[in-house]
Amino acid sequence: MDQAAKGAAALNSKDFSTAVTHYTDAISVNSQAVDYYIKRSTAYIRTSPADYTAALADAEIALKLASIRGKRELIIQAQLRRAIALFSLEQYGNAKACFNWVKEMDKDEKTLQIWEKKIANKLNAPSNDDEKGTKITVERLPEVQVPSQKAQSAKPPQDATEPAKHPPEKAEKPSKPESVQTPANKIRHEWYQTQDTVVVSLFAKGIPKDKATIDIQARSLAISFPLVTGSEYDFSLDPLYGTIDPTTSTAKIMGTKIDFTLKKTTAGDMWPTLESTVPITDSKDEKSDEAQEVKHPMPANPTTKPGPVYPTSSKSGPKNWDKLADELTKKKKEKKDGEEGGDDGLEDFEGGDPVNGFFQQLYSRADPDTQRAMMKSYQESNGTALSTNWSEVGKGKVETQPPDGMEAKRW
Repeated sequence: MDQAAKGAAALNSKDFSTAVTHYTDAISVNSQAVDYYIKRSTAYIRTSPADYTAALADAEIALKLASIRGKRELIIQAQLRRAIALFSLEQYGNAKACFNWVKEMDKDEKTLQIWEKKIANKLNAPSNDDEKGTKITVERLPEVQVPSQKAQSAKPPQDATEPAKHPPEKAEKPSKPESVQTPANKIRHEWYQTQDTVVVSLFAKGIPKDKATIDIQARSLAISFPLVTGSEYDFSLDPLYGTIDPTTSTAKIMGTKIDFTLKKTTAGDMWPTLESTVPITDSKDEKSDEAQEVKHPMPANPTTKPGPVYPTSSKSGPKNWDKLADELTKKKKEKKDGEEGGDDGLEDFEGGDPVNGFFQQLYSRADPDTQRAMMKSYQESNGTALSTNWSEVGKGKVETQPPDGMEAKRW
């Protein structure tokens, strides 16, 4: 474990003097790490007795370094530590100015309301020294000398044993990923799907590839990785809406995100949601994977999909034209087997599409208003609606109305 990690562990366990020691050692190796100064400033304030002057110095160096790098999150953290140190030094006017600068950059900072009340109480106290309490002498960006990398790297030889311990390891660990890692409350995910795959993107910078744990199962997905704060971040989707093939599904960690490409076991099965609301229940019986994979309602035969029920302006509700055509075809077959006469209206379409035959028969027997309604509704809706009610259709343009689960596109 390097010095910075030891410092973080000591800070979390409230051993503040030890944290100061470890962060001092870490800064001697990498004097440009903004996070080290912020953490040491925190430790200085919490030690007993506290060293507020040293805490202020570290916060101002961190603020200057963060501003040079243009790291917004680190600028906010450093300015906040600076404001707290100034408050502890009873420079309430300066502290209030710094808290206001923090508020400009992050109005949702959770501790601002508490500190604003504390400052208001101090400034409004009758015994407050105006010269000391209300005077503002600080600038938004402090004029401090930033330590150079070369100057700091020359310090360790004062301890003859220190360079020999970890020369290559410490030279390689400037801890850049720590300073740019996305905070846990800012991490988000999105997803989209194709006919064959579901792609889930988790947007998080600085995910350590060597320390991330990924688990992809037939109905679940999980990832965990350490944060610079010392805690662990966990993300899981359990259960997924449908089943996937873990052996062909992949995960790719990049600089700003991680992409999971999940291979569907049933191609063409479009998921309405990413996760299922029905939990997976364990079964003692030895059932096949297919029987246990999906618990939400699905058609008995996954290869047979029901035909779309097109929108209609009929007051009696939508018609299933495919079902109606099937019934006519069945009726024709029964008449043919019985060798009985009768006009079923489909003789002229022997060997053709019975659905088209049915619509032609319907159109040819309709009155002029019904024919006009059918033509207008079909053409204006791009074939997605068919109406026989002219009084309804004649009022205006018939909009495209795709079946449920489908989307209209312009070509």
